[in-house]
Amino acid sequence: MAIQALYTAATGMDAYQTNLDVIANNLANAGTTGFKESRLNFADLCYQNVQLPGSQDSNGQPVPIGMQIGTGVRVNGTELDQTQGSFIQTNGPLDMAISGQGFFQIQDPQTGQTLYTRAGNFAVNSNGQVVLASPDIGRFLQPSITIPPGATNITISSDGVVSVVEPPATTSTNIGNIQLARFVNPQGLIAVGQTLYQLSDASGAPQIGAPGVEGRGLLQQGYLESSNTDPVNSLVDLIKTQRAFELNSQVVQASDQVLQLLANLRRF
Repeated sequence: MAIQALYTAATGMDAYQTNLDVIANNLANAGTTGFKESRLNFADLCYQNVQLPGSQDSNGQPVPIGMQIGTGVRVNGTELDQTQGSFIQTNGPLDMAISGQGFFQIQDPQTGQTLYTRAGNFAVNSNGQVVLASPDIGRFLQPSITIPPGATNITISSDGVVSVVEPPATTSTNIGNIQLARFVNPQGLIAVGQTLYQLSDASGAPQIGAPGVEGRGLLQQGYLESSNTDPVNSLVDLIKTQRAFELNSQVVQASDQVLQLLANLRRF
């Protein structure tokens, strides 16, 4: 059984090493706008059934308990925590935060595919089109919105109506509407980096519409949603994971010592 303990402890070390990687990524993105932390799920492996509960003993009576020996643990998947992060006031006219469910729709410049994000830090390119504020060009907000040259007083209502004032006019003009995408299972989205997500069969098709309708959240202009990573809880998880890794490594050492003792028995 000492050999089996080696393999069992090795599965624990491998699983907790993966958990360290996940926690490190969460902490590294504690300041990333719109970031959603991940949580690692574990599952035990198959069992060696030496004696099943309810089997008969030597007297023909059913035993109340059996003897099952586990063979370790495995990573069962990473789960996105889609809880809302806190809002940071920026007063930027094109900064937006979603209060509630929903994602902004972004066009991928390479494939033309629509991606989704909670990061609402937008800017205007040289053509006046509203784009995601990043070094990559062509990441347009969808549906496309263009700010007219010289426009002032950009206003975005909670339901997504974008209005500007074009001098010499003094009244605001509606130039477009922002729509949000909502998913039945947002945890099924595929993270592709830069706080962007891609839909999958698990997430379901996007339900697109105006903010505040059919469960979609409302927009707050001049705010950004911060990362939902809790540094304190992440540090606690980091310590727990480190200790669990050390315990499994001690099991490996103890199993190795038992094997050495067994090998030395032949000398007597």
